[in-house]
Amino acid sequence: MKLLLRLCFCLSFALPAAHAAPCAAPSTLADGWEVAAPEVEGFNANALCVTLTALAEGGDNIHGIVVERHGKLVAEMYRAGKDRSIRRGLGIWPPFAPTVEFGPDTLHDVRSIGKSVISLLVGIEKQRGKIGALTTPVLDYYPELQDLRSPQLNAINLEHLLTMSGGWKWDEGMQPNNELRLYWKSDQLRYVLERPIVAPPGTVWNYNGGGTTILADIVTRVSGQPWIEVARKDLFEPLGIVSWEWVTDLRDRPAPFSGLRMRPRDMAKLGRLMLNHGRWNGQQIVAGEWVDESLKPRLSVGFRSPGNQPDELHYGYQWWDGTAAWHGHRTPWSAAFGNGGQRIFIVPELDLTVVITAGDYGSEAMAAKVNQLLHTLIATVSD
Repeated sequence: MKLLLRLCFCLSFALPAAHAAPCAAPSTLADGWEVAAPEVEGFNANALCVTLTALAEGGDNIHGIVVERHGKLVAEMYRAGKDRSIRRGLGIWPPFAPTVEFGPDTLHDVRSIGKSVISLLVGIEKQRGKIGALTTPVLDYYPELQDLRSPQLNAINLEHLLTMSGGWKWDEGMQPNNELRLYWKSDQLRYVLERPIVAPPGTVWNYNGGGTTILADIVTRVSGQPWIEVARKDLFEPLGIVSWEWVTDLRDRPAPFSGLRMRPRDMAKLGRLMLNHGRWNGQQIVAGEWVDESLKPRLSVGFRSPGNQPDELHYGYQWWDGTAAWHGHRTPWSAAFGNGGQRIFIVPELDLTVVITAGDYGSEAMAAKVNQLLHTLIATVSD
């Protein structure tokens, strides 16, 4: 029976549009999304279908794609695939990569997309006046850690944490790296703050989940409640996101830099929130100014987008920035990135969100494929 269902699924993609249901038509669920035909929202429906058919029939370990434009879902595709939960990295479960049948209601590890969520929480507390100037030294929030004060550490402020330019010596490459060690430290804050400072703050971008951990803790301190509760009450619930999880380590601490699990349809809500300058269904959830500042390219990350794209990537406030070709010019995009091929791409000029989930963690080849997929999907937008 399962084999028959798989065969029917593939055939629904392969048949011409005139003889089949709409290609990768989104499900109509009671989750706040409207659904529209791709051609109504300015896509070349045949070109979009060809792209999604190739993915559905291909061998890449891509698990899901959601395409949204002008506030309406136009395409949605899921596949079964191998997936290694972040729980394995936290030493909990599973010891292998099982095959998962993904669908519209299946939670997926989004890994470092959680970093972009933490940035939104900082913005929420800033608009409430709980967080002041981003030039505030980080150590001002930690009177109990005054033994760490030095001229170099005093110079690191909140904006440096947001842009990953604190200047610490920090490696998230081959294991065991600083991120893995961070999981196991009883005092994570001290571990990050005690790292050697090897560059003047604000001058060099260096990927650092430790800075995100500090930002999450600051949200807890200024709000008077766990940062995960701020995420639930002040971000996810207003967006109608009710099915999600933030994986905890063996000390029962949620991992702000890597532990978030979401449905791809809800990931798309975060993209729409950013495109709408912090508004959802008429409610201002995050200040528009914060959204604009978060998406502003600030520091070059020092390499080009995987997939032989001509421009270097840049970094904002825990959001990535690049450009893509469309109608003879380069159009800017911003994105939340997660290891393994997790992406929330937004393209402001096209009012477009593209969500991708995949399962090849630690793979540069997968990073290149999903980044190139954005460019392929943008090319299907006709107007």
